[in-house]
Amino acid sequence: MKVGILGCGAIANIITNFSQEGKLGVEIAFFYDRDMERAENLASQVDGRVVLNLEDMLDEVDLVIEAASPQAVEQMVPLILEKGRDVLIMSVGGLMNPQIRKNLESIAKKNNAKIHVPSGAIVGLDGMKAASIGKIQNATLITRKPPRSLGIETKEETILYQGKASAAVEKFPMNINVAATLSIAAGMEIEVQIIADPQVDRNMHEVRVVGDFGEFRTVTENVRCAINPKTSVMAAYSAIKLLNSLNENLQVGT
Repeated sequence: MKVGILGCGAIANIITNFSQEGKLGVEIAFFYDRDMERAENLASQVDGRVVLNLEDMLDEVDLVIEAASPQAVEQMVPLILEKGRDVLIMSVGGLMNPQIRKNLESIAKKNNAKIHVPSGAIVGLDGMKAASIGKIQNATLITRKPPRSLGIETKEETILYQGKASAAVEKFPMNINVAATLSIAAGMEIEVQIIADPQVDRNMHEVRVVGDFGEFRTVTENVRCAINPKTSVMAAYSAIKLLNSLNENLQVGT
């Protein structure tokens, strides 16, 4: 399977490194980024090809990894799906708008393409998906990050946001993709609290879910990516695992 990458930042770097080491079950062949130097740096690691326009790779690939921005989900992912190419979306916040999500699903169905969303920087997503078969009474996410990861400076624990997932994604588009992923998996908007905490050195996500199945609680403490502290290494790992699973005969999990 040939794969192209849209957006050559921190996540693309980790995925490309795994490909370079022979640990990826697909071929990373094409790279596109508005910053040509970033795309060229990654392409050189795997003998890949840089394209000037996204459309230039679409006749050559089977799947495109979107790792750019929520805006790219709305503006560029439709082009990929219209070509009948599968897409793996990392900027899941771009799917929080129901109209955008339904439009992409419609285009994918019409062109026999698939939209893949990895679990990202959290554990417990399988549990959330299973719980959604019944009735979920309450689902909350408490995200705690070092202030720098949230783009602020503070010496005290500070609650930056408390409310619905859609507004959280709008206010922190590069930090809170997990809220969108959980909401889509749950089939409902979850409640979100975002805390800047100078006492922690990891990106932490606590998920609490209560439903007719019972209840569960998960805590994920993520190592931050050296290239971009807003990004958790686990997010890239989840994409790598999803890519590898596309070629696996044994599928584990929902």
